[in-house]
Amino acid sequence: MLGRLALALVAAFLAVFLVSPLLIALWAGLSGPYLREALLNPVYREGLTNALSIAAVTTMLALAITVPLAWFGARVRFRGKAFAEALLLAPLILPPFVGALGIYQVLGQFGVVNTVLENLGWCEAGRGPDWLGDYRFAVVCAVEALGLYPILYLMLNASFARLDPALLEASRSLGASPWTTFRRVTLPLVRPGLFGGGVIVFVWSFTELGTPLMLGYNRVTPVQIFSGLSEIGTNRMPFALVVVMLTVAMIAYVLSRLLFAGRYDAVAAKGAGVAGFGGAATRLRGWKAAAAWAPYLVVIGLALLPHIAVVLMGVSHDWYRTVLPQGMTLAHAREALAHQTVVPGIINSITYSLAATVLGVTVGLFIAWTTIRWRPMGWRAFDIAAMIPLAVPGIIFAFGYIGLAYEIGRHVPAMRDIIDPSRNPALLLIVAYAVRRLPHVVRAASAGLSQAPIAYEEAAAALGAGRWTRLRRITLPLIAGSVAAGALMTFSFSMLEVSDSLILAQQREFWPITRVIYDLVNVLGSGPAMACAFATWAMLFLAATLAAATVFLGRNPASLFRD
Repeated sequence: MLGRLALALVAAFLAVFLVSPLLIALWAGLSGPYLREALLNPVYREGLTNALSIAAVTTMLALAITVPLAWFGARVRFRGKAFAEALLLAPLILPPFVGALGIYQVLGQFGVVNTVLENLGWCEAGRGPDWLGDYRFAVVCAVEALGLYPILYLMLNASFARLDPALLEASRSLGASPWTTFRRVTLPLVRPGLFGGGVIVFVWSFTELGTPLMLGYNRVTPVQIFSGLSEIGTNRMPFALVVVMLTVAMIAYVLSRLLFAGRYDAVAAKGAGVAGFGGAATRLRGWKAAAAWAPYLVVIGLALLPHIAVVLMGVSHDWYRTVLPQGMTLAHAREALAHQTVVPGIINSITYSLAATVLGVTVGLFIAWTTIRWRPMGWRAFDIAAMIPLAVPGIIFAFGYIGLAYEIGRHVPAMRDIIDPSRNPALLLIVAYAVRRLPHVVRAASAGLSQAPIAYEEAAAALGAGRWTRLRRITLPLIAGSVAAGALMTFSFSMLEVSDSLILAQQREFWPITRVIYDLVNVLGSGPAMACAFATWAMLFLAATLAAATVFLGRNPASLFRD
């Protein structure tokens, strides 16, 4: 009876806070005149074209980075390879939104790159390329690609690991060159992972708000949606644009599933059960092992460069027309802590993230236990629903929550003070953070349950222990590490959530960290330096919590999503 009640409560939670926001966002935007305006108005059409162009170029850049690197990694083994691959995934914990702050120092008119060009005599002083003017589109694509390539790398790495080496050997024995074997055999076999990861990168970059917003690239659909936030009460155009974005995202996912999912899995996995492709990898030693680090270091260096610039800006005394900062100081950090929004922002973020962690772990653990251990009628629906936040962009959820708040406030006026984001966004932010990180908790808890021997629970049941007693006394202690890892990931990523924070936190007193950073960037004078000092603290905090999650989980948390 208790289990059925909990199942009903979780189903109600998912219906109200996961499914309803999407349906409300769709319904609010499904207006003929507004949809026609969104598709025919030159400004909005340009924004949609730019968003699609950013997504296409970003995906191609991510493929150019990851395909050769994942192929190389699958073919060789060398000392320190596991550490190199861990560093390669670092952008997963360093949001592009934060890294965009450092781009101004690297590519600004008097930034590092132009200073180097001046010192080499390749351009006159003060007349270097306007990277953030003439080449702003390319910069946005590059920053997003360097932030999103780990997603594609994880999926390609898993696909290459499942390859049957006998197929490649057969191709070579028939006289095919390495390039022909790669093009005619390897790529078709890894196509599900290739296109699956590519679609995720495409949709993510298509709906990315933080990077173009921070880099001032405003003629793009996500920024146009964000800019329409102030008129949302009288203008439904942002919802129409949300419908357009969601439609494009769903078309991309459906095409990926129809064209490529499961098409080559059986053949690719034939040899994976014994050794997989990794069993045929070449062991490198000596100078060859040292040289094998080169491609990893190049990609890692480029990916971390914006974030390194953020850290240096946060502690630099002066960094103008020089390659490196001139002197170090903690003044910016002290100014940031003294700013009227910073300390309240930290407190708000910690409060929201802790509450979201409790909520997310409670719901996610129940869903994992339901799908792995209990499996009542309809259990697959819970598993599918828990993964929806991976496919639906945050900006769509955020506007769905605004519509949900309006509908609840209209039908239950007494709840307006606690549900209306223009009055108090705390509840919506907590729910939004929890729902956005639900896949992390479910995957972590599912991994723990899959590894925990079910025999202990069966023995307890044979001795008369009820379902709740078995869960509390047997199951939870066995999977405590996995649950802790999911909780830490939920908490840490909630601390730097971008879309929900920028859209839902409309009152200064409720601003979380990311909204404070965005505000500091626009403060004249030392504002950007204070934002970088504050962002440095946030990145260190995020790295520390994810390191703790790795300890609890026993492996890189990102590896949960290659399974």
